[in-house]
Amino acid sequence: MNGVIVIDKPRDFTSFDVVAVMRRLCGQKKIGHTGTLDPMATGVLPLLLGKATRAASLLDDTDKEYRAGFQLGCCTDTQDTTGKKLQECGIKAQKAQIEAVLPYFRGNIWQIPPMYSAVQKNGQRLYTLARQGIEVERDKRPVTVYELILNEFDENTQSGVLTVRCSAGTYIRTLCADIGEKLGTFGVMSSLRRTRAAGFSLEDAVSLEDAKRLSGQGTLEERVRPTESLFLSRPALRVTGAQAQRFRNGGGLSLERTSVLPQNQKDGAVLRVLSPDGNFLGLGAVDMEKAELSVLRLFCEAGG
Repeated sequence: MNGVIVIDKPRDFTSFDVVAVMRRLCGQKKIGHTGTLDPMATGVLPLLLGKATRAASLLDDTDKEYRAGFQLGCCTDTQDTTGKKLQECGIKAQKAQIEAVLPYFRGNIWQIPPMYSAVQKNGQRLYTLARQGIEVERDKRPVTVYELILNEFDENTQSGVLTVRCSAGTYIRTLCADIGEKLGTFGVMSSLRRTRAAGFSLEDAVSLEDAKRLSGQGTLEERVRPTESLFLSRPALRVTGAQAQRFRNGGGLSLERTSVLPQNQKDGAVLRVLSPDGNFLGLGAVDMEKAELSVLRLFCEAGG
Protein backbone atom coordinates (compact mmCIF):
# COMPACT_ATOMS: atom_id res chain seq x y z
CA MET A 1 0.00 0.00 0.00
CA ASN A 2 1.12 3.54 -0.78
CA GLY A 3 -0.69 6.57 0.60
CA VAL A 4 -2.24 7.86 3.81
CA ILE A 5 -4.61 6.24 6.26
CA VAL A 6 -6.00 8.40 9.05
CA ILE A 7 -6.44 6.62 12.38
CA ASP A 8 -8.53 7.83 15.30
CA LYS A 9 -5.94 7.01 17.96
CA PRO A 10 -7.39 5.46 21.11
CA ARG A 11 -6.43 6.57 24.61
CA ASP A 12 -3.45 4.88 26.30
CA PHE A 13 -1.87 3.92 22.97
CA THR A 14 1.38 5.56 21.93
CA SER A 15 1.70 6.63 18.30
CA PHE A 16 4.26 3.84 17.90
CA ASP A 17 1.74 1.32 19.29
CA VAL A 18 -0.66 2.35 16.53
CA VAL A 19 2.06 2.02 13.90
CA ALA A 20 2.86 -1.49 15.16
CA VAL A 21 -0.80 -2.56 14.89
CA MET A 22 -1.15 -1.07 11.41
CA ARG A 23 2.04 -2.75 10.18
CA ARG A 24 0.44 -6.07 11.00
CA LEU A 25 -2.95 -5.16 9.51
CA CYS A 26 -1.45 -3.71 6.32
CA GLY A 27 1.17 -6.41 5.98
CA GLN A 28 4.03 -3.97 5.43
CA LYS A 29 6.87 -2.55 7.49
CA LYS A 30 7.23 0.85 5.85
CA ILE A 31 4.81 2.96 7.88
CA GLY A 32 5.42 6.33 9.54
CA HIS A 33 3.32 8.99 11.24
CA THR A 34 3.06 12.75 10.85
CA GLY A 35 3.59 13.68 14.50
CA THR A 36 3.22 11.92 17.82
CA LEU A 37 0.30 12.09 20.21
CA ASP A 38 0.74 11.52 23.95
CA PRO A 39 -0.74 8.23 25.23
CA MET A 40 -3.61 10.05 26.98
CA ALA A 41 -4.55 11.86 23.76
CA THR A 42 -6.97 10.57 21.16
CA GLY A 43 -7.91 11.61 17.66
CA VAL A 44 -6.46 12.29 14.25
CA LEU A 45 -3.21 10.42 13.55
CA PRO A 46 -2.36 10.29 9.82
CA LEU A 47 -0.11 7.35 8.95
CA LEU A 48 2.12 7.32 5.88
CA LEU A 49 2.33 4.04 3.99
CA GLY A 50 5.02 2.94 1.55
CA LYS A 51 6.23 5.73 -0.75
CA ALA A 52 4.18 8.25 1.22
CA THR A 53 6.75 8.01 4.04
CA ARG A 54 8.91 10.27 1.84
CA ALA A 55 6.51 13.08 2.78
CA ALA A 56 7.25 12.99 6.53
CA SER A 57 9.90 15.72 6.58
CA LEU A 58 7.70 18.03 4.50
CA LEU A 59 4.79 18.05 6.94
CA ASP A 60 6.44 19.38 10.13
CA ASP A 61 4.90 22.83 9.84
CA THR A 62 1.27 21.77 9.40
CA ASP A 63 -1.28 23.36 11.72
CA LYS A 64 -3.27 21.25 14.18
CA GLU A 65 -6.58 21.57 16.01
CA TYR A 66 -7.49 20.16 19.41
CA ARG A 67 -10.33 19.91 21.88
CA ALA A 68 -8.65 20.05 25.28
CA GLY A 69 -10.08 19.48 28.73
CA PHE A 70 -8.44 21.37 31.60
CA GLN A 71 -8.60 21.48 35.37
CA LEU A 72 -7.72 24.53 37.45
CA GLY A 73 -6.42 24.52 41.03
CA CYS A 74 -3.63 21.97 40.85
CA CYS A 75 -0.34 21.32 39.07
CA THR A 76 1.54 18.10 38.25
CA ASP A 77 5.03 17.19 37.09
CA THR A 78 3.70 16.39 33.60
CA GLN A 79 1.29 19.35 33.31
CA ASP A 80 -1.57 16.88 32.83
CA THR A 81 -3.68 14.66 35.06
CA THR A 82 -1.53 11.58 34.43
CA GLY A 83 1.34 13.07 36.43
CA LYS A 84 2.24 13.33 40.10
CA LYS A 85 0.35 16.12 41.86
CA LEU A 86 2.76 18.75 43.15
CA GLN A 87 0.64 21.62 44.47
CA GLU A 88 -2.94 22.76 44.92
CA CYS A 89 -4.49 26.20 45.11
CA GLY A 90 -7.84 27.16 46.60
CA ILE A 91 -8.36 30.21 44.40
CA LYS A 92 -11.50 29.85 42.27
CA ALA A 93 -11.72 31.32 38.79
CA GLN A 94 -14.87 32.54 37.09
CA LYS A 95 -15.72 31.97 33.45
CA ALA A 96 -15.45 35.70 32.71
CA GLN A 97 -11.93 35.75 34.15
CA ILE A 98 -10.83 32.94 31.86
CA GLU A 99 -12.33 34.71 28.85
CA ALA A 100 -10.39 37.83 29.88
CA VAL A 101 -6.98 36.10 29.89
CA LEU A 102 -7.35 34.04 26.70
CA PRO A 103 -6.33 36.93 24.40
CA TYR A 104 -2.85 36.79 26.00
CA PHE A 105 -2.44 33.32 24.51
CA ARG A 106 -3.69 34.02 20.99
CA GLY A 107 -1.33 34.85 18.14
CA ASN A 108 2.45 34.53 18.34
CA ILE A 109 3.43 33.47 21.85
CA TRP A 110 6.39 31.88 23.64
CA GLN A 111 6.34 28.57 25.46
CA ILE A 112 8.83 26.77 27.68
CA PRO A 113 8.68 23.06 26.71
CA PRO A 114 7.65 20.80 29.60
CA MET A 115 10.23 18.47 31.11
CA TYR A 116 8.11 15.50 30.06
CA SER A 117 8.58 16.12 26.33
CA ALA A 118 10.66 14.80 23.45
CA VAL A 119 12.63 18.04 23.12
CA GLN A 120 16.38 17.43 23.29
CA LYS A 121 18.79 19.18 25.64
CA ASN A 122 22.51 18.46 25.14
CA GLY A 123 21.64 15.36 23.14
CA GLN A 124 19.18 13.93 25.69
CA ARG A 125 15.40 13.85 25.58
CA LEU A 126 13.87 15.96 28.33
CA TYR A 127 11.56 13.13 29.40
CA THR A 128 14.61 10.91 29.99
CA LEU A 129 16.01 13.48 32.40
CA ALA A 130 12.61 14.05 34.01
CA ARG A 131 12.25 10.34 34.78
CA GLN A 132 15.56 10.56 36.61
CA GLY A 133 14.24 13.43 38.68
CA ILE A 134 16.45 15.93 36.85
CA GLU A 135 15.08 19.32 35.80
CA VAL A 136 17.09 21.52 33.45
CA GLU A 137 16.66 25.01 32.12
CA ARG A 138 14.77 25.12 28.81
CA ASP A 139 14.76 27.85 26.20
CA LYS A 140 11.51 29.53 25.26
CA ARG A 141 10.19 28.57 21.84
CA PRO A 142 7.90 30.59 19.55
CA VAL A 143 4.55 29.05 18.61
CA THR A 144 1.37 30.42 17.10
CA VAL A 145 -2.15 29.98 18.45
CA TYR A 146 -4.55 30.86 15.65
CA GLU A 147 -7.73 30.15 17.59
CA LEU A 148 -8.40 29.69 21.29
CA ILE A 149 -12.01 29.33 22.41
CA LEU A 150 -13.50 28.48 25.80
CA ASN A 151 -16.25 25.99 24.95
CA GLU A 152 -17.41 25.32 28.49
CA PHE A 153 -16.41 25.89 32.10
CA ASP A 154 -17.93 24.63 35.35
CA GLU A 155 -17.17 27.09 38.14
CA ASN A 156 -17.98 24.50 40.80
CA THR A 157 -15.54 21.84 39.58
CA GLN A 158 -13.14 24.40 38.04
CA SER A 159 -12.97 22.27 34.88
CA GLY A 160 -13.58 23.20 31.29
CA VAL A 161 -12.93 22.58 27.61
CA LEU A 162 -10.95 24.61 25.09
CA THR A 163 -10.75 24.52 21.31
CA VAL A 164 -7.20 25.24 20.16
CA ARG A 165 -5.99 25.67 16.59
CA CYS A 166 -2.22 26.12 16.58
CA SER A 167 1.09 25.67 14.84
CA ALA A 168 3.11 22.49 15.06
CA GLY A 169 5.23 22.32 18.22
CA THR A 170 2.59 23.88 20.48
CA TYR A 171 2.22 22.10 23.83
CA ILE A 172 -1.42 22.12 24.90
CA ARG A 173 -0.40 20.91 28.38
CA THR A 174 1.81 23.96 28.75
CA LEU A 175 -0.97 26.20 27.45
CA CYS A 176 -3.30 24.92 30.18
CA ALA A 177 -0.61 25.43 32.83
CA ASP A 178 0.18 28.95 31.60
CA ILE A 179 -3.51 29.92 31.58
CA GLY A 180 -3.77 28.72 35.17
CA GLU A 181 -0.74 30.78 36.14
CA LYS A 182 -2.19 33.86 34.45
CA LEU A 183 -5.32 33.39 36.56
CA GLY A 184 -3.26 33.29 39.77
CA THR A 185 -3.76 29.57 40.28
CA PHE A 186 -2.59 26.31 38.66
CA GLY A 187 -3.82 24.46 35.60
CA VAL A 188 -3.41 21.01 34.07
CA MET A 189 -4.68 19.33 30.94
CA SER A 190 -7.28 16.66 31.75
CA SER A 191 -7.99 15.33 28.24
CA LEU A 192 -6.89 15.93 24.67
CA ARG A 193 -8.52 15.05 21.38
CA ARG A 194 -6.86 16.07 18.13
CA THR A 195 -9.61 16.98 15.70
CA ARG A 196 -7.47 18.03 12.73
CA ALA A 197 -3.91 17.44 11.51
CA ALA A 198 -2.10 17.50 8.15
CA GLY A 199 -5.31 18.66 6.50
CA PHE A 200 -7.37 15.71 7.79
CA SER A 201 -10.23 15.74 10.31
CA LEU A 202 -12.00 13.19 12.50
CA GLU A 203 -14.46 12.62 9.66
CA ASP A 204 -11.56 11.19 7.64
CA ALA A 205 -10.41 8.88 10.43
CA VAL A 206 -11.03 5.20 11.08
CA SER A 207 -10.78 3.61 14.52
CA LEU A 208 -8.31 0.82 15.18
CA GLU A 209 -11.21 -1.57 15.77
CA ASP A 210 -12.71 -0.68 12.39
CA ALA A 211 -9.29 -1.02 10.79
CA LYS A 212 -9.03 -4.56 12.19
CA ARG A 213 -12.49 -5.40 10.87
CA LEU A 214 -11.74 -3.97 7.41
CA SER A 215 -8.44 -5.83 7.31
CA GLY A 216 -10.25 -9.07 8.06
CA GLN A 217 -12.65 -8.34 5.21
CA GLY A 218 -9.80 -7.49 2.85
CA THR A 219 -11.12 -3.96 2.31
CA LEU A 220 -8.73 -1.89 4.44
CA GLU A 221 -6.96 -0.54 1.35
CA GLU A 222 -10.19 1.28 0.42
CA ARG A 223 -9.54 3.66 3.34
CA VAL A 224 -6.06 4.55 2.07
CA ARG A 225 -5.96 8.02 0.55
CA PRO A 226 -3.51 9.02 -2.19
CA THR A 227 -0.24 10.65 -1.16
CA GLU A 228 -1.27 13.74 -3.08
CA SER A 229 -4.01 14.36 -0.49
CA LEU A 230 -1.27 15.58 1.88
CA PHE A 231 -0.47 18.47 -0.44
CA LEU A 232 -3.81 19.66 -1.82
CA SER A 233 -3.12 23.15 -0.45
CA ARG A 234 -0.24 23.43 -2.94
CA PRO A 235 -0.90 24.69 -6.48
CA ALA A 236 -1.01 21.98 -9.14
CA LEU A 237 1.06 22.02 -12.34
CA ARG A 238 0.25 19.61 -15.18
CA VAL A 239 3.26 19.02 -17.43
CA THR A 240 3.85 17.47 -20.82
CA GLY A 241 4.90 13.87 -21.35
CA ALA A 242 8.52 14.86 -22.00
CA GLN A 243 8.57 17.12 -18.94
CA ALA A 244 7.06 14.35 -16.80
CA GLN A 245 9.82 11.98 -17.92
CA ARG A 246 12.51 14.56 -17.11
CA PHE A 247 10.98 15.32 -13.71
CA ARG A 248 10.74 11.60 -12.85
CA ASN A 249 14.45 11.32 -13.53
CA GLY A 250 15.27 14.22 -11.20
CA GLY A 251 15.62 16.96 -13.80
CA GLY A 252 14.44 20.52 -13.23
CA LEU A 253 11.85 22.07 -15.55
CA SER A 254 12.34 25.44 -17.21
CA LEU A 255 9.77 27.88 -15.82
CA GLU A 256 9.52 29.49 -19.24
CA ARG A 257 8.37 26.20 -20.75
CA THR A 258 5.80 25.39 -18.09
CA SER A 259 2.46 26.93 -17.20
CA VAL A 260 3.52 28.01 -13.71
CA LEU A 261 1.38 31.07 -12.96
CA PRO A 262 3.20 34.36 -12.32
CA GLN A 263 1.91 34.51 -8.73
CA ASN A 264 3.56 31.15 -8.04
CA GLN A 265 6.92 32.14 -9.50
CA LYS A 266 8.46 32.98 -6.14
CA ASP A 267 11.70 31.51 -4.91
CA GLY A 268 10.98 28.42 -2.84
CA ALA A 269 7.32 28.13 -3.84
CA VAL A 270 6.22 24.48 -3.78
CA LEU A 271 3.93 22.99 -6.42
CA ARG A 272 2.33 19.61 -7.04
CA VAL A 273 3.57 18.21 -10.34
CA LEU A 274 1.11 16.10 -12.34
CA SER A 275 1.62 13.99 -15.44
CA PRO A 276 -0.44 14.71 -18.61
CA ASP A 277 -3.08 12.22 -17.38
CA GLY A 278 -3.22 13.80 -13.91
CA ASN A 279 -1.08 11.34 -11.95
CA PHE A 280 0.83 12.83 -9.03
CA LEU A 281 4.56 12.71 -9.69
CA GLY A 282 5.89 14.68 -6.76
CA LEU A 283 6.67 18.17 -5.48
CA GLY A 284 8.68 20.82 -7.25
CA ALA A 285 10.26 23.95 -5.76
CA VAL A 286 10.70 27.17 -7.70
CA ASP A 287 14.35 28.20 -8.10
CA MET A 288 14.32 31.74 -9.50
CA GLU A 289 18.11 31.87 -9.83
CA LYS A 290 18.02 28.92 -12.23
CA ALA A 291 14.60 29.93 -13.60
CA GLU A 292 13.38 26.38 -13.10
CA LEU A 293 11.13 24.15 -11.07
CA SER A 294 13.52 21.82 -9.26
CA VAL A 295 12.59 18.41 -7.89
CA LEU A 296 11.81 18.71 -4.19
CA ARG A 297 10.51 15.17 -3.63
CA LEU A 298 9.40 12.37 -5.97
CA PHE A 299 6.53 10.05 -5.14
CA CYS A 300 6.74 7.96 -8.29
CA GLU A 301 9.31 5.54 -9.65
CA ALA A 302 12.21 7.17 -11.51
CA GLY A 303 11.63 6.93 -15.23
CA GLY A 304 8.29 5.24 -14.64
